[in-house]
Amino acid sequence: MMDFWTTNWGIFVIVLAQCIALMTFVLISLIFLVYGDRKIWAAVQMRRGPNVVGPFGLLQTFADFFKYVFKEIIIPAGSDRVVFILAPLISFTLAVAAWAVIPFADGWVLANLNIGILYVFAISSLEVYGVIMGGWASNSKYAFLGSLRSAAQMISYEVSIGFIIVGILVSTGSLNLSAIVLAQDGNYGFFSWYWLPHLPMVLLFFVSALAETNRPPFDLPEAESELVAGYQVEYSSTPFLLFMIGEYATIFLMCALISLLFFGGWLSPIPGLPDGAIWMVGKMAVFFFLFAMVKAVVPRYRYDQLMRLGWKVFLPVSLGWVALTGLFAQYGWFGGAYARWVVGG
Repeated sequence: MMDFWTTNWGIFVIVLAQCIALMTFVLISLIFLVYGDRKIWAAVQMRRGPNVVGPFGLLQTFADFFKYVFKEIIIPAGSDRVVFILAPLISFTLAVAAWAVIPFADGWVLANLNIGILYVFAISSLEVYGVIMGGWASNSKYAFLGSLRSAAQMISYEVSIGFIIVGILVSTGSLNLSAIVLAQDGNYGFFSWYWLPHLPMVLLFFVSALAETNRPPFDLPEAESELVAGYQVEYSSTPFLLFMIGEYATIFLMCALISLLFFGGWLSPIPGLPDGAIWMVGKMAVFFFLFAMVKAVVPRYRYDQLMRLGWKVFLPVSLGWVALTGLFAQYGWFGGAYARWVVGG
């Protein structure tokens, strides 16, 4: 029996089981993240939030899930039926596929690629196609305008996210996400992580992640007061659910990237305490809480303000930071904090 696991079929079964386990974790996490998002928003507005289905309303998201699954799928008569159905499937598939290279602990990663960052960046770049296809196939001016807004917004802030990540790569000397975490494993615990040497970029990455995922206050592609509901206005039932799962999976992915790039991933913040996946998941939950709080307390930007912030502020600042990081790393300034590939982390 042991020989079976070394055969092609055995390896296939192991990889399939790992994929199912990862997907199960992500989807179950999303169920409770949606619940937490609604509870946080309700608390800020001094409301109760979900509190009927299950204890403390914990099963409300499950009830919503079954409601979407069993509702009728309505496809507009003038839409392109094939593209209309493909759009949410693409959004969902790409959002889940990006998790393949996310490490939760040392060795706890589905695909430990040496170009893990490039893989995530490529997948996130492709996600805009699902949004564009959904808006175009709906044959609705409101949906199409929402999809164009989303495309412009996602492309604009991907540029700044890319330059911010380049600064981390210069400091680490590797595109591997696990190597980026291990480079932050120093003798000072919390203060050895990249948030301190790359402090200005932490805020820029967080705001760019909000814009990249169409999250308030940058939810212009879904602005109800202007576009009814944006690119998914013609969608109902399961296709709409797939769009929402894809959006929340991407939000949770951004929380994971912030944890890995700036806050040590699975590393313990206190020297002496063991590292592990619990630290990684806890940090992701903290950053999702910040995402939810921003949604609840920050008013929506105008679209011209959104574009101006991305191209006239974030782009030059992040590009300038790459140049500074290269300078600091080249000459080993600040005790080698910007050249972990030189001092070995």
